[in-house]
Amino acid sequence: MLDGRSCVVPRLFSSSCQSENDWSYMKYLLDLDIKNGKRPMEIDAEDEPQPRKCNKILDSCHRVETAPISFQQQSCHAKDSVILQMDQETILSICQGVEEHGQPKDSSDSGIQLSDERQHAGDSSDSGSLLPRMNRDSSIACLSRCSRSDYGSLASLNRSFRNTIRSGELYKWRRLNGIMEHWVYFSCALLEWEAYDPIRQRWMHLPRMASNECFMCSDKESLAVGTELLVFGRELRSHVIFRYSLLTNSWSSGMRMNAPRCLFGSASLGEIAILAGGCDSEGRILDSAELYNSETQTWETLPSMRKPRKMCSGIFMDGKFYVIGGIGGSDSKLLMCGEEYNLQTRTWTEIPNMSPGRSSRASEMPATAEAPPLVAVVNNELFAADYADMEVKKYDKDRKLWFTIGRLPERAVSMNGWGLAFRACGNRLIVIGGPRTHGEGFIELNSWVPSEGPPQWHLLARKRSGNFVYNCAVMGC
Repeated sequence: MLDGRSCVVPRLFSSSCQSENDWSYMKYLLDLDIKNGKRPMEIDAEDEPQPRKCNKILDSCHRVETAPISFQQQSCHAKDSVILQMDQETILSICQGVEEHGQPKDSSDSGIQLSDERQHAGDSSDSGSLLPRMNRDSSIACLSRCSRSDYGSLASLNRSFRNTIRSGELYKWRRLNGIMEHWVYFSCALLEWEAYDPIRQRWMHLPRMASNECFMCSDKESLAVGTELLVFGRELRSHVIFRYSLLTNSWSSGMRMNAPRCLFGSASLGEIAILAGGCDSEGRILDSAELYNSETQTWETLPSMRKPRKMCSGIFMDGKFYVIGGIGGSDSKLLMCGEEYNLQTRTWTEIPNMSPGRSSRASEMPATAEAPPLVAVVNNELFAADYADMEVKKYDKDRKLWFTIGRLPERAVSMNGWGLAFRACGNRLIVIGGPRTHGEGFIELNSWVPSEGPPQWHLLARKRSGNFVYNCAVMGC
């Protein structure tokens, strides 16, 4: 059903569904309905395709068990968190019986016209069970194991599924139970964003951003937090933030920080993110920081850093936020130190030599000509990409120094670090860049799993592109 790309499905719902509500028990109940002459789902339109019988669920699971392990299984954080990949017909078979349990298909999603009485019945059932003979919590637990690539199909089945997905309820459950898939979001055009799903190995286009010409030409930063992608920039008179919601597949604007800024360092951890440093609208370098909560869409001012800095980088490591490198002071001096923010004590601690620094090849150019430090964290280990020497470095937290561990992908070219993305993607590091020749080029996604040994880069995907990567973020949810 997925061209051999499905993942192994051992212990499918071992930790989330009660034994009396597990997969085989649900199949038994649905089979019993069929033997008794009941139709699992009534389709109003004659030209609608009929869903397959419920034993397709077990058939598809059996086929999955014989398939090779994919990138997907490695992208789940929890040890027992395995995600089931399904096609449209399999999803339909999961939902057999929802109509006879008071959940008709939604007319707005399927194009089927329902009477007022039936539409009312569908509305009143939205808070009930999503899967037949299972309570809502168990239904949520099981559906959360589906790949989020399938959530669009689930949302199209009926109003209850759509509301459950758009409310973010499934993603909250996934986060609490350590189920996570990582998609890569990047922009190679001023107002256009794309996403890449390493599990299904497919590219997706996001809706085009609706902004003015000033925003197109301004410096932009990006950040993925929770189920949101935030893009920061400037419009004619002020800073502006555009927010893409995974739940609605749409952009909105109007959010404001307490102290708007650009050229800051940032990182996210679950539903929160911290932004530190940067410049205000007058060009002043800032020492302030703010915390964003994507659940409430609110900003909180944090204590100020020890040093003002711009063009810095941010990471989360060991549950703490770090800001690394950047430029500070009236003379725009390059900073080699970092700072650690403890979320419990709400204090900053300066850490010397935390920036990977500049290579000898780049030491002659102005500091402002270089990209901020290209750093990423995998399994609480800090790595950096040296674009000039094409090396990968690792940070020794005990000795507080950097050492080289291998090479970057040979085709990951950049302009002084600009146009090259270096990000964590679950248990992998990814490098996004590509060669340029005669005005044409490619974007290539390369990955490496640090736990497997020295850097050995594997090409995940490749596509033609006339531009460098302007912005990049990885959303894990």
